[in-house]
Amino acid sequence: MAPISNSEEYDFLVIGGGSGGLGAARRAASRYGQKVAIVERSGRLGGTCVNVGCVPKKVCWNAASIAETLHDAVGYGFKIEQTGPFDWTSFKHKRDAYITRLNGIYERNLVKDRVEYISADASLVSSNEVLLAAIDGSNESKTVKAKKILIATGGYPDVPNNIEGSELGITSDGFFDLEALPQRVALVGAGYIAVELAGIFNALGSETHLLIRGETVLRKFDPMIQDTLTEHYGKLGIKIHKNYVGFRKIEKTGSGSLLLHEEVGSTPLEVDTLLWAIGRKPQTSSLGLDKIGINTRNGVIQVDDYQNTNVDGVYALGDVCGKVELTPVAIAAGRRLADRLFGPAEFSTKRLNYENVPSVVFAHPEIGSIGLTEPEARSKYGDSNVKIYKTSFIAMYYAMLENKGPTSYKLVCVGAEERVVGLHIIGLGSAEMLQGFGVAIKMGATKADFDSCVAIHPTSAEELVTMV
Repeated sequence: MAPISNSEEYDFLVIGGGSGGLGAARRAASRYGQKVAIVERSGRLGGTCVNVGCVPKKVCWNAASIAETLHDAVGYGFKIEQTGPFDWTSFKHKRDAYITRLNGIYERNLVKDRVEYISADASLVSSNEVLLAAIDGSNESKTVKAKKILIATGGYPDVPNNIEGSELGITSDGFFDLEALPQRVALVGAGYIAVELAGIFNALGSETHLLIRGETVLRKFDPMIQDTLTEHYGKLGIKIHKNYVGFRKIEKTGSGSLLLHEEVGSTPLEVDTLLWAIGRKPQTSSLGLDKIGINTRNGVIQVDDYQNTNVDGVYALGDVCGKVELTPVAIAAGRRLADRLFGPAEFSTKRLNYENVPSVVFAHPEIGSIGLTEPEARSKYGDSNVKIYKTSFIAMYYAMLENKGPTSYKLVCVGAEERVVGLHIIGLGSAEMLQGFGVAIKMGATKADFDSCVAIHPTSAEELVTMV
């Protein structure tokens, strides 16, 4: 890791050491021999996903799923007695050590690919100059030149600024700093982050409150997903507070708990931890974008389909662009950008297609989604051109259990050929299941193609190729 910079000029300078920036930098250096540097101020490579997102979240989801399995084991004849509560603290430190190892792997990969890693603050001076400022308190700074500059600084979780005491809450970043499992927790938000963390807290033993503005969670997903998960989370014991309109104030008690005040005269909700999951904002305010005239909208960098900003030689991708905010999307966009900028002529039009991007939610149970929701398809193609196939059933796993989990699948088809334009699944195994079906839908599969595939029995997935 270089403290500021070992060079005066680069072919490609990447600001942001997250998934998208790493994907672009490594491709440009290793495949095309460019002189590349990547600037990351946090000192930890991998961005949100590796450090405070997908990866440690999935580890926590695994722990929560094991807790559920231990509970279910009785139904299968196992006599299991826990000698103590879940050891969150030991788990947390072991999870953190795993993430630290990943940070090291990323850094070694940069060395292998001959990418210079600079730990500094970066801001744009011109379309081909970047000011690097030391973050070690030395006040050292240096301006370097770059033929091409990529902005891939990601985003950060939002916190309301109009509520007294809002700073007493934490965000999804703070979730990974918790040294102890809170006895009582309230999460504000209805998106996938709130849903995932609520499921983890609940499964591991916290009294969990989920405050949502509407009637259902995951309002950007298909209505079947919204309704099924909202109902099931209630059955799991998560206390869902619907039609939440905001807190008047939040105050800390002498014992350290928090009182969440809503309407005047109402009884405040007392919890040990409050977690805001109300959205994310692009990390762009300190980059000096206005100095060189880069177009933004509410901090989101405006780019075309090829990651070009309005300033020649400056590009942006990932969460700062506000498109599909998923790690694999940023990686794919970054690699295609490097191919386009430094690869052979046939790559000059190579770009990422943002349609039919599969995504999953690690809820309890898992959710998978690709393509259009039913309302989106009806709006785009008209009711008469849309046909829906759906099924709901109890997965075989629950045959021996008293408490059942839901499984619901939906295919959204259009036209006389019944091309599948949307697939939405909730139930055990949905995350792994979606990848293969995602390939089929990207290839333009029809309902007849699904029907022609012989079912694998007994599985839940077979229901997707046998629906009538």
